[in-house]
Formats: sequence, C-alpha cells, structure tokens
Amino acid sequence: MNENLFASFIAPTILGLPAAVLIILFPPLLIPTSKYLINNRLITTQQWLIKLTSKQMMAMHNTKGRTWSLMLVSLIIFIATTNLLGLLPHSFTPTTQLSMNLAMAIPLWAGAVIMGFRSKIKNALAHFLPQGTPTPLIPMLVIIETISLLIQPMALAVRLTANITAGHLLMHLIGSATLAMSTINLPSTLIIFTILILLTILEITVALIQAYVFTLLVSLYLHDNT
Repeated sequence: MNENLFASFIAPTILGLPAAVLIILFPPLLIPTSKYLINNRLITTQQWLIKLTSKQMMAMHNTKGRTWSLMLVSLIIFIATTNLLGLLPHSFTPTTQLSMNLAMAIPLWAGAVIMGFRSKIKNALAHFLPQGTPTPLIPMLVIIETISLLIQPMALAVRLTANITAGHLLMHLIGSATLAMSTINLPSTLIIFTILILLTILEITVALIQAYVFTLLVSLYLHDNT
C-alpha cells in the first residue's frame, strides 16, 4: 500500500536511456497487414472499421479537407492502440504525458489554422468578431476569441491526459484495495474485484472514445479552416 500512485506515469528507462520512443513506435507493429488477395476476418474487420471511421469524419469536409484523411485515420489508430496497451499490467501509457499530447495537438491545430489563413483569410478573421457586435465590445471580443483560438490545442491535450490519467489512478486504487481486502474479508474482496472488472471494461471504452474525440475535434478544427 506504500507504492507511489504516480509511479506508473514515470517515463521508463532502459540502462539509463529513455524508452518512451520505443514504446511509442511499438503500437504500429501490432496492426496486422495482409499480402494476400483475400483477407482473413481480422483484417477485413479492421479495414471495415477504418473505412467506417474515415467516412464519418470526412463526410463534412471538402476536397481540400479530405487530403488529411490518412493523417486523421493514422492518428485515431495510434491513440487507440496506445491507450489500450496502457491498460496492460506493468505497462506505460504515453498518452498520460501532457508533453506528448501537446506534441500531437499543437502541430495539427497549427496546420489547420495556417491552412485557414492561407485559403480563406476573410472567413478566418471573421471568427474573431461575430456579426452585429456592438462597437464598445469589439476590443474585448477580439481578445476573447483570440484566447479561445490559442487555447484549443491545450484543451485537446489536457482532455486526453486527464481522462486517461484519472482512469489509471482509479484502477490502481481499486486494485490495491482488492489486494488489501483479500486477507481481511473475502466477500468484500469479491465485490471490489467485480467493481474492478467493470471499471476495466469502462476504461477500454474510454480509451477508444478518447481517441475518437481527440481526432474528431482535430477534424472539426480542420473543417472550420477549409
């Protein structure tokens, strides 16, 4: 019970060298590929899910926005696999690190905003000042809209970090309580263990939902700027 709650969030090292890069590169290796003309059921299901997700995210985009489809599909697959692998015992979840999530959010957000200023600068500037704004409120609204624009990548990163971190902490606490109660009261241990199983199922769902939400918000930012 004296174990540090945040020990699992510390970036691992191998012989004193950071292993985070290897962990980040590991999930793509788990994606199955086929060299045959006829795919098996696993790859067929995988391709169906990718097509369904990409079709849902790209339906609202124009031709220019659909050029991001490969990047967005790769993003949702990477975040989903990373989140799911982080649920394994004694594993490290890179998406619990705010720095990594910011490294994903800022370039994507910046790319979408820069594209908006390059392709349709009038519409991009119009977001800073809603139509019909009273003259005395114009400076304040411009400042507010500018702050809301600049805070978008931070909101993306913090949302993903907070949700994944909170779930891992809760699972760690309930798991520790299960071990502590196993030598005291068996009926209570069974109840807590059942809660732990239900929480694990919930965390699997949250891992997939957070990957979808992160990618969907990037897609919405792209839609606003194309």
